Amino acid sequence: MSGAAQPREPSRRLFFALWPDEAARGALAQATRAAVGACGGRAVPAQSLHATLAFLGSVPERRLGELAEIARGIAGAFVPESPLVVRFEALAHWVGPKILVALCAAESRAAHSLADALKHATRAAGFAPDLKPFHAHVTLGRKVARAPAVPMTHAVSWTFDGFALIESRTAAHGSAYSVVQSYLLDRREKTHSQPQN
Repeated sequence: MSGAAQPREPSRRLFFALWPDEAARGALAQATRAAVGACGGRAVPAQSLHATLAFLGSVPERRLGELAEIARGIAGAFVPESPLVVRFEALAHWVGPKILVALCAAESRAAHSLADALKHATRAAGFAPDLKPFHAHVTLGRKVARAPAVPMTHAVSWTFDGFALIESRTAAHGSAYSVVQSYLLDRREKTHSQPQN
């Protein structure tokens, strides 16, 4: 029937992120627990803490292979000038989205370069990444009504040897995240420094 609506193409809500291990997440959750509790919001579960590199939005499933190829290419070519470390040491209440975030006092150049590379490559391939300037942050609380009355108890550093493609799904308690694929960064700078036998 010509007037029938076409079935919606299957798609997934995706983003690239620095995806820490359980210990790193736990350290940040511990350092910010009192502040999150004092700001009148809903804490983001520790297992969901991450730093977004490039938000892609809704991506057709048929293009996942193409996206993976782009990510592998960037991971293989990216040799950070220094280890990819992000150090969170400050908190901010972002009034518009009503969230509490952990921020870095000094930006990680390596993380910034990686985010830019992912945005430029995916945009060139016809994807639609969010092109807002990258600032490493971790969302700690949602529906936050006020700035926290207490600071972080101590700074927390996250160190990464790769990044991940993450799927976001809407769940009853908020967004639920799952790793679609992880990508190890080029490690030539470490290989070259190893002693020869």
